[in-house]
Amino acid sequence: MNTRNFFAELKRRNVYKVAVAYAVVSWLLIQIATQVFPFFDIPNWAVRVVVLFLALGFPVALVLAWAFEITPEGIKRESEIAPDESITYHKSRKLIGITIAVAVAAGGMLAFQLLRPRLMTERIPATSPAAPDAVISENSIAVLPFVDMSQAKDQGYFSDGISEELLNLLTKVPQLKVAARTSSFSFKGKGLEVPEIARQLGVVNVIEGSVRKSGDQVRITAQLIHATDGFHLWSQTWDRKLDDIFKIQDEIAAEVVKELKVTILGEAPKARTTDPKAYALYLQAVQLARQNTAQAYEQSDALYRQALEIGPRYAPAWSGLAVNFINKVTSGLAPSAEGFARAREAAEKALEIDPDYAFAHSNLGRIAMFLNDLNGAARHHERALALDPTDLRVLNNAALFLANLGRTDEALALNEFQVRRDPVNVGSLINLGAVQSSAGRLDEAIASFRTALSLSPGLGLAHYYLGRTMQQKGDASGALVEIEQETIESVRMIGLPMSYHALGRKGDSDAALAALIAKYEKDAAYNIASVFAFRGDKDKAFEWLDKAVTYEDAGLYSIALDNDLFANVRSDARWLPFLRKIGMAPEQLAKIQFKVTLPPQ
Repeated sequence: MNTRNFFAELKRRNVYKVAVAYAVVSWLLIQIATQVFPFFDIPNWAVRVVVLFLALGFPVALVLAWAFEITPEGIKRESEIAPDESITYHKSRKLIGITIAVAVAAGGMLAFQLLRPRLMTERIPATSPAAPDAVISENSIAVLPFVDMSQAKDQGYFSDGISEELLNLLTKVPQLKVAARTSSFSFKGKGLEVPEIARQLGVVNVIEGSVRKSGDQVRITAQLIHATDGFHLWSQTWDRKLDDIFKIQDEIAAEVVKELKVTILGEAPKARTTDPKAYALYLQAVQLARQNTAQAYEQSDALYRQALEIGPRYAPAWSGLAVNFINKVTSGLAPSAEGFARAREAAEKALEIDPDYAFAHSNLGRIAMFLNDLNGAARHHERALALDPTDLRVLNNAALFLANLGRTDEALALNEFQVRRDPVNVGSLINLGAVQSSAGRLDEAIASFRTALSLSPGLGLAHYYLGRTMQQKGDASGALVEIEQETIESVRMIGLPMSYHALGRKGDSDAALAALIAKYEKDAAYNIASVFAFRGDKDKAFEWLDKAVTYEDAGLYSIALDNDLFANVRSDARWLPFLRKIGMAPEQLAKIQFKVTLPPQ
């Protein structure tokens, strides 16, 4: 058979049409496998098997098309059919029909994949809580807490920690808009579908996954989902030793950037590494500290120290220790002098390891503020913001510093930015409400506190601040109702004597104030002074302000925020001299050079 006759015979036997039909059907099957398999947690190697099988089947299909014909009596060998009996025409029409049908289905899937980013943007309401006035970026993403798949279900701290570390890594990519940890993790265990979570967070893409840890072995499955349609853009499973945990985080981040077609300007971010055993201890310490109790802090401190014995050059563990010491002081669980000294030592250790660690600079700024070194605080906060202006922890500390300098407008701008980035973070809402209240925006402050309580009904400080703001509006009865519901005992005891006084219940106010002094004289001297000031007892107010200085009460440095509490003593001749003594007079605060530029929205 010459070459010309050979190609004619290929055409007569519909080999070309079979090749086209096979290619179209194979493409469709591969698309189905890549989208459906991850939904059932089928590992990636199964998709590769499908691709390999279809590739190997292609030459077999061509050989069968050459050797056999489809007849009304069934499939026959080509040699058994006389040329004048060939049913090539009928076979060709069937193949064309099948090919067209499959091609339409494949074309539909291709078109849907190309159009779904646009559909996603159009379908997410413009009133999404996270982006009320803006089109949601295609490069927006949320990292949901990975599911603990360990047999004993006792590795929740590890799976949560892996998710959070991945989230922190992705925030280092400036072109990505990453939903904050508190907001993403707020949906844990609530059973909401991915599209609804994405709508509430104002993102287009979502990462979810699972972690199974056993000894030094870990299996991590991660998948990137396009939120509106639930299509899996990418999925991968790793079965590795714990030594590879940081490489896995880097690989996931790299795949996300690749799938979202993000162009990275500069070097791609890499996870900080340490000994895997130290890392596991570190993650457990982080989760414990969030309980904000004396026992939890003690356990967290011990775990941080164990981690640092194994990996002494892991800067985040030193910063974790610093944060614990700061929080223990501000929660009344540790004396100021000792707590801040140990916090500063830990933060400086972190900077010895990494001089460009933004969060360590931010913590030193927070410590300096409480120790009345406002210029030092400004330098550390500016350095932290220059190094990492997207870290919400850094922004939160900077906003607190601005508020305590009396620069409420700038503090409000930062607080509002934080709430936009992290809309269900109750801590950010409380901070926003406190500054709004100080600025006289009482209705907005009440709304912020009520939103925080709707998200977390037992939230500490929320009822107290709400009650104080209601007192400013003249609703003394409503204020008492709120303050009686405050869950932190010391804070409730601070609020009650003021509420009783506002209602004219002098006996109750005196008794409540006496109880506060008996139990918290040294830990709450500044707050006791504020109660006396609110009640109009100026001499006692200044007496207790002096005691607060003696006891090194860190609360003194929020005095610029507490307009409502000290309104009765601001006209007293002793007021400005006292502020000058502690470095908080208006002219002293005005000299503090501290400039903040909001990061991109």
